[in-house]
Amino acid sequence: MPATPAPASLTQAVPLVDGVLIRPAAPADAPALAAALRRNREHLRPWEPRRPDDFFTTEGQRIRLQQQVLERHSGREFGWLLVDGTEIAGSITLTGIVRGPLQNASLGYWVAADRIGRGLASAAVRAVCATADQRLALHRVQAGTLPDNVRSQRVLAKCGFDRIGTAERYLHIDGAWRDHVLFQRILNDHEPI
Repeated sequence: MPATPAPASLTQAVPLVDGVLIRPAAPADAPALAAALRRNREHLRPWEPRRPDDFFTTEGQRIRLQQQVLERHSGREFGWLLVDGTEIAGSITLTGIVRGPLQNASLGYWVAADRIGRGLASAAVRAVCATADQRLALHRVQAGTLPDNVRSQRVLAKCGFDRIGTAERYLHIDGAWRDHVLFQRILNDHEPI
């Protein structure tokens, strides 16, 4: 699969695959995002923290997206949506951005159940890693998966991530503290900004 170009800026929609675009998330996306999360609630349940019912509402997503905009302005978090027409096909974020000598972010993503296996996650991860390198000047991106999330591990491996270990009881997922397999991708060896 050819490399996905980096978004020209953090505010521009860019094609990924099969007519799906990647673009920054905005509070106006709350209705479509809430609908996508409701449609994919059971699909995402094994891989996500338990969510209160209001998380799946338009208002719950509007509040979440407004907070994400504030985090983006502070440079601590960037979130994108995978969009096909008016439908949300997935989401990808860089969170916990740390500057100084670390220059690191954590990557998280999901793809709708009816879009799995089409290269969408890989294309989005490549695009976001290119942005992390070229636009955000990060040195490293890390990601974690549950040990049995083989699909996500394959995506990360295809996108140049290396497995670096296992963290015991790393995140509270689906009602319990769960081990995670940790991955990293070194983007560059530039001097920290």
